[in-house]
Amino acid sequence: MPRVCPGDSEDQKALRVFIVDDSAIVRARLTMILSELAGVEVVGQSQVASEAIEGIRRLTPDVVVLDIRLAAGSGIDVLEAIKKDKKPPTVIMLTSYPYPQYRKRCAEAGAEYFLDKSTEFDRIPDIFRQLIQDCPVG
Repeated sequence: MPRVCPGDSEDQKALRVFIVDDSAIVRARLTMILSELAGVEVVGQSQVASEAIEGIRRLTPDVVVLDIRLAAGSGIDVLEAIKKDKKPPTVIMLTSYPYPQYRKRCAEAGAEYFLDKSTEFDRIPDIFRQLIQDCPVG
């Protein structure tokens, strides 16, 4: 798995995160959880596929937390689009639809993680801690 660290800018000290989910409650909960982690900064969020792709490309986050079902469009479409970019972010799929066919399709499209919202939501902080730990110091 490729290492994800803060971008090339020397003044960037935190992993930059973009959240894509159709639920405002889930987006707020993720933002709260991530804001409590040292070295993590939420830089954007969206509930619509086309806006998510545009925002991710404009803000160039290090990590994207992405749901499969969105208000308009599919998280899988977002995943496929952003993984074609020159420096794609690490993607954590976080979904209420943890079916094997979705897991397989997301893995094939480049998602590094695939989590079930109902049973694995609490893994998010540990994943981010590991991503930060894997970054070189200094």
